[in-house]
Amino acid sequence: MGTIENSSGTRTLVGKRALVTGGTRGIGAAIVRQLLDAGAEVLTTARSGSAASDEALFVAADVRTPAGVNALAAAADERLGGVDIVVHNAGGGQPYAGALAIPEEVWQDALDLNFSAAVRVDALLAPGMRERRSGAIVHISSAAVPMVAPPFLHYTTAKAALENYSRGLAAELAPFGIRVNTVSPGRTATPGGVATREQWSRLEAGPGQDNSAPPLGRDGQPDDIADAVLFLVSQQASWLTGSSLVVDGGEFPRG
Repeated sequence: MGTIENSSGTRTLVGKRALVTGGTRGIGAAIVRQLLDAGAEVLTTARSGSAASDEALFVAADVRTPAGVNALAAAADERLGGVDIVVHNAGGGQPYAGALAIPEEVWQDALDLNFSAAVRVDALLAPGMRERRSGAIVHISSAAVPMVAPPFLHYTTAKAALENYSRGLAAELAPFGIRVNTVSPGRTATPGGVATREQWSRLEAGPGQDNSAPPLGRDGQPDDIADAVLFLVSQQASWLTGSSLVVDGGEFPRG
């Protein structure tokens, strides 16, 4: 897993500028590393911390807020001179005892982080892509979107909105050579993912909970998701837009 190479053996993202939100750990860090390996210049962001790779640029910004997104867009212009690739990976949500137990502020935070942040980032950075008539946007959703699980309803509702928005944006930007797709991971072996599943088990969530391995026999690794992202931003996916690539080992069949 890692660098995508073209038929001549050269790295395919040389000269490309990429922004990855939530790129300091787990899936985000794997995405940053693979984009760097493929030759891209990468700016990543999180609320705090630092880049997982010394090769990546970093800016601290809270993408849940308009001010944080404005700061991020300014950094992208100043440090990269614009972007060719946007990967919105920032997201997450902790389980509650049921849908009616989710506080209103948690609903709002889930929407801000998992949905509105992507809308705000795209609104500021996609116009530059439109002027250049090229670009690739990938939103990280979740394979659990179709799952009926009241403890996670705030999270899956926000991700469902993200998927619908992504399809609409893809249709709008396609005439300008900009592709918009989503990647929907299943259970992935990150510290955050493991902690969330353990918390969910303690809640005895009931419907929708399944601790057995996916049909392919293992949990996903961050590089499994990064591989999908790298494919979608490369020329190998040049005729793919408005799609959701589910990467879950067969865990959540979609009819």
